[in-house]
Order: sequence, then C-alpha cells, then structure tokens
Amino acid sequence: MKHLLSVLDAQDQVWNILEEAEAFKSGKAQNKPLKGKTLAMVFEKASTRTRISFEVAMFQLGGFGLYLSASDLQLGRGEMIEDTARAMSRYVDGVMIRAKKHEDLLKFASFSKVPVINGLTNLEHPCQALTDIFTVKERKGNLNVHMAFLGDGNNVCNSLLLIAPLVGMDITIGCPYGYEPDSNILKQAIKLAHISGSRIELTSNVSDAVNGADVIYTDVWVSMGDEDEEAQRIKDFQDYQVNQKILKMADKEAMVMHCLPAIRGQEITEDVLNGPKSAVWDQAENRLHVQKAILNNLLGKG
Repeated sequence: MKHLLSVLDAQDQVWNILEEAEAFKSGKAQNKPLKGKTLAMVFEKASTRTRISFEVAMFQLGGFGLYLSASDLQLGRGEMIEDTARAMSRYVDGVMIRAKKHEDLLKFASFSKVPVINGLTNLEHPCQALTDIFTVKERKGNLNVHMAFLGDGNNVCNSLLLIAPLVGMDITIGCPYGYEPDSNILKQAIKLAHISGSRIELTSNVSDAVNGADVIYTDVWVSMGDEDEEAQRIKDFQDYQVNQKILKMADKEAMVMHCLPAIRGQEITEDVLNGPKSAVWDQAENRLHVQKAILNNLLGKG
C-alpha cells in the first residue's frame, strides 16, 4: 500500500490493519515503531476526531504530528498543489489531508514522495470505514453481518460500500431519491460483491433497509458544504431518523453506529445515541487504534 486515498488502496491490507489495530488497542504491539517519524496533517475542513486521533497516534507511536490549517500554508494564497506536495514531502515521512475536493487529494498524492492518507474528502472517508468494520468485529466477533446505512449517500457511505464486500459483509443503503451514493463507487462495490458473495442493496424504503439488520449506521444529514440545503435536507430525510421505532425493525441484538458529530433530533435520537445498543463511543475511540495500524503500515515498514 503506497497511499491510503480510497478504501480500495487497502484492499490487500484490510485484515492486517484490523489485526494490528487490535494489537495496538490491547497493548501487545511494538511500543514506538514510528520513533523519529513526522506526519504533516493538512486540514482544509474543521475536525475533532480526525485531528486528535492522528496527533495522539503519532505521539504514542514515538513520532510527531504537525498540524497545518489551510491558512498556515501557501496553498491558501494560491500556491499550486503539486508544488506544495513536492516541497512538503521532502520534509516529512507522511502526509494526512482532510480536503474539500477528492481530486485535490489525488493530485497531491501524485506529486508526493511520501505516503498520503485521506483524512476525509467529499468522496471518501477510508479511515472511518476501516474503524467501523473494526468496531463491528469487536462487538459481534465476526463480520458476517448485515449493515443498514440510513440517510445521505455521502463520503462515509461510499467508503462503507467499498469495504463491506472486501470483508464479506452485507450492506443495504436506505436513502431518499436524489441522495444515492456515488454511482461509480456503487458499481465498484457491486463488482467486489460478486467476488466475495456479499449482498449490496439500495432502497428508499426504510423498513426494507433495516429489517433484521445487525448494524444500523447513520450520519449527519447536512455535511460540511451542504449548509445551503439544510431546510430541504431535513425535510427529505425526516423518515430516516434512527430512533426506537427503527430499532424494533432490526435484529434484537442490533448495534447502532454514527461517525459523529451527531445532531440529536435529526438523524438520531438522544436515547438511541446513548442507549444500550450504541457503539458510537467505542467507534470514536477506535479511530485512534485503527489509525495507528494505518500509520505503521505506511510509515513504519519497508
């Protein structure tokens, strides 16, 4: 794995990453495998979990995480992405980028001499998806499960679509018309599912999506950059809220997931978010352990 720009970049390393994440979480992994290594962390968008988890991960692995906002760089004043990549990759051992546009991430990686990690773009969120399957495996003991994703077919949804067939997990996307996941990613996921035997479905019917599901996943209805559509989105998604009614449709042992931040009363209710079926806070913690495995894979080997 040269970079982690998409879930597909990790398709040959998924199980290894899960095993290493478990080792890091249990304290069985090598203590300081990235001693002396530096990760540049570039943020064009606000972040809580991504910034904190990567920065803490680098510190605990013996390295250093260098936080850089868009205003800290000449990118904010018009410097070409390729020039920034050429220069930055001569100073550091790796770069993590939270970018507004996925194509900007791809361009940066194509001119970088060091590994580049997608910390979120408008198209994918691979670190989140890897964390999510780690959390499911941790809770359920295996990945032979059916996940129902309710809401917007956004970047998290796209990455979950790709990772599900890689690990043999079934996934159903329940979303209103006009909010479907990326069509190219859906096609890629279906091809992968034909190989692994996973089942992938897309529906606008909420009950069809969650009926008997082992995992119910949701995300915000109004992502960063969609604020102008807020009123319309809330109206369009009102039937897709994860609440007690939805839980009764799923398997009685179903777990609930949310990548956060959560807007209580919109995509999820307070009693579900902090209820007994919620894995949300374990999921948030696991970003740290999974990203340690990703960093070790990219920066600490070879």
